[in-house]
Amino acid sequence: MSSTATFVKHDPTTGEVIAQYKNFTPDEVYATVASAKEAAVDWQALDFKGRKKVLLKWAALLTSRVKEIAQLIALETGKPVSDATLEVSIAIDHLAWAAKNAEEIMQTQNRASGMLMFNMKAQVQRSPLGVVGVIGPWNYPMFTPMGSIAYALAAGNTVVFKPSEFTPGVGKWLADTFIEVAPFAAIFTTVTGTPEVGRALTESAVNKISFTGSTRTAKKVAAACAERMIPVVLECGGKDPVIVAADADIKLAAEQSLWSAMANAGQSCIGAERVYVVQSVADQFIEEITKQAKKLEAGKNYGPATMPAQLNVIQSHLSDAAAKGAKFAIGGTDSVRAPFVEPVIMLEVPESSTAMSDETFGPTLAINRVSSVEEAIALSNASNYGLAAAVFSRRQGERIASQLQCGMVSINSVFLFAAVATVPFGGVKDSGYGRIHGAEGLLEYTYARTVVKPRFRLPITFTSFKRSKLADLVVIKLIKSLHGKRKIN
Repeated sequence: MSSTATFVKHDPTTGEVIAQYKNFTPDEVYATVASAKEAAVDWQALDFKGRKKVLLKWAALLTSRVKEIAQLIALETGKPVSDATLEVSIAIDHLAWAAKNAEEIMQTQNRASGMLMFNMKAQVQRSPLGVVGVIGPWNYPMFTPMGSIAYALAAGNTVVFKPSEFTPGVGKWLADTFIEVAPFAAIFTTVTGTPEVGRALTESAVNKISFTGSTRTAKKVAAACAERMIPVVLECGGKDPVIVAADADIKLAAEQSLWSAMANAGQSCIGAERVYVVQSVADQFIEEITKQAKKLEAGKNYGPATMPAQLNVIQSHLSDAAAKGAKFAIGGTDSVRAPFVEPVIMLEVPESSTAMSDETFGPTLAINRVSSVEEAIALSNASNYGLAAAVFSRRQGERIASQLQCGMVSINSVFLFAAVATVPFGGVKDSGYGRIHGAEGLLEYTYARTVVKPRFRLPITFTSFKRSKLADLVVIKLIKSLHGKRKIN
């Protein structure tokens, strides 16, 4: 029986009610997943070419309605329409890439069987999992979940999507547009509601969960899925560092770092939160970024805090930094003015402060001077998080990047790895595990099946109780010839 329960979505800027959305019950979530499981059989039967046709048709439909969905994203999140349009465009590009490349990446591979098993033909097949449950965030309500939705669908899975309760309209709109191109029902469906709906999805008969959100919630999701041996992809928060070397283009480093920290009101898991700048160029960098930051306006260059509760976190981090001796180049502890946060740039921030250790998720940036690049690397890696980083250096970029303990690094740029469909996206440590995007993102929603068969029969049988002493001697001789010639000492 269908529930009539609803919840309201508020405008993050004005607080006014925008719309009401269905609050799915656990039983309705379970039923939706059951329908998706049935549909998965026919979706897989379409094969790669059939699925590619459907997904590219969806990409074309989304492209024709970019303005419509960008407006809805801007309304629900509060971000500028220009930012929302960029988000939509990148999401569509990922959808098309996954559709076009799934067949090649998932093709059956022939593997060498080795001398010991020289008569065997060995293959690795890739099979879709079945139903993938996607729990999405509110900060990038189309781009981020599309990294799971598109790749899971292209790999042959059906998808049940639970969008954030702060952006339910975007999730419903995506499912509604897919219905317009779908060959049958239940391939991609959306269940809206409060966090309890997401919990129900993790307890349903899905075959995998892809979650984006806080590390705290991710651990609960992983624990719930572990009870039933359900694999997960976890894309959590970050405390992303920027390293500015002595040979950096300072104006570029300042401009890019500022945008990374302040765009989307700082509500980006891959956004800059701390900068380590080498002492010899620190004054120049601070002067340049401060000059640029003074031109920013909350409500014009970026929107409000989409989730009101985050304002308390931002305030606590600013207050803690101030109490521990941080200086403010721009803004201060009074910069939180709900629903907006004015730009904040802090200097000389103690590493022990929450502004340096915990994810702030607001338009704030901490800048500390370091004696060398090596010190910057060490401080960057000292974090519990390991999502992304940026490095600004004319000659040392790749060397520095290779030493950073994180999933993604951009050199003399920020964010752009997220827009490159061929490379994986994800983190390490408290930033989660698993990958979306690229070949790794497609394979993430499959399982490997090994298939071996004899090319020809051998006169000697090894897998039998009738195995002879000659067979044992042959195995020993082969192993010695293959691996016994290397000196031990």
